[in-house]
Amino acid sequence: MPENEPRKERETGSENGPITVFAIPGIGEVTTGVNLADLIRGQVVDGDIVVITSKIVSKAEGRFFVGEKSDAVAQETVRTVAQRGGTRIARNRLGLTMAGAGVDASNVEQGKLLLLPEYPDRTAAKVRTELAAGGDANVAVIVSDTSGRAWRTGQTDIAIGAAGLRVELDYDGITDGYGNTLAVTLTAVADELAAAGDLVKGKLSGCPVAVIRGLSQHVLQPGENGPGATTLIRDERSDLFGLGAREAVMAALLRTDSRGFGAPAPAETVVSALASLGLDARIDPSDSAGSATDFTAGGSILATDDERTLVVAYAHGWRAVAGESVTSRDGQPGRTRLLPGDIPPIP
Repeated sequence: MPENEPRKERETGSENGPITVFAIPGIGEVTTGVNLADLIRGQVVDGDIVVITSKIVSKAEGRFFVGEKSDAVAQETVRTVAQRGGTRIARNRLGLTMAGAGVDASNVEQGKLLLLPEYPDRTAAKVRTELAAGGDANVAVIVSDTSGRAWRTGQTDIAIGAAGLRVELDYDGITDGYGNTLAVTLTAVADELAAAGDLVKGKLSGCPVAVIRGLSQHVLQPGENGPGATTLIRDERSDLFGLGAREAVMAALLRTDSRGFGAPAPAETVVSALASLGLDARIDPSDSAGSATDFTAGGSILATDDERTLVVAYAHGWRAVAGESVTSRDGQPGRTRLLPGDIPPIP
């Protein structure tokens, strides 16, 4: 396991008892500077999981924006993933991919907008610590926000911040009751709990905090906050859907921003893609000290010098090396050398 990769939790069984989910009533309007832990005191017991909507976290932190929504979205956007009409799906400064970069205009005064909390994991840890210090209980805390799903209509709440919680359960390599070995099975526990909390909080009821009782096996020991909800954010290099369909085509043609295409594809994949367009390409054996897919070994591809070659290469995380075009002497199209990663592209 890589040194900085969060440790994935394994299922250790459940309590098999009833699960109760309820909203804390009577919280009312939250204003800048309000202590969130004070809103929850006396309502929780050891092993509870507290789900706090991000909206009141943002209000307590004073994360208001006065101005045009387009300006707020632009401020929070790191990269536009897709846009259709007035709807922009964007990756924001927290690494979350959301409509409008997470900027919200609901349940807030006219003329104001709400930005997402500054550091949701940190806020969750602060609330957890203050509840424990006040003698209330050892609880897990989730900061939730509403998000769409790429392949389904509607929205659901997800965890954008968490503390004191096993945010995921890894079943990879575990054998099921039929003798099958599970693979690529990672349960996003924090997201499932956030969605459960949303069912009782609602959108218009004025109940921004939910408590889930009966799942204490997911609550960490006192003083242990865990990796937070940040660990559930997929790294851009492994994101298979980093751009919308139209945006991916335009990005490959323009070749000005490589973000969204993920890690470089294996050399064989690039060669195959070029061949599907009738373009000749081969892995250059004279420039490969090892496997063609071992980029650190210096492997490269020689391909037909053609605009389509540059587009295909870019979409697969490869670049044409400036000054490395090879002119043909037999009347055939010339060759250009391709290498993976961020190298100076041919203008």
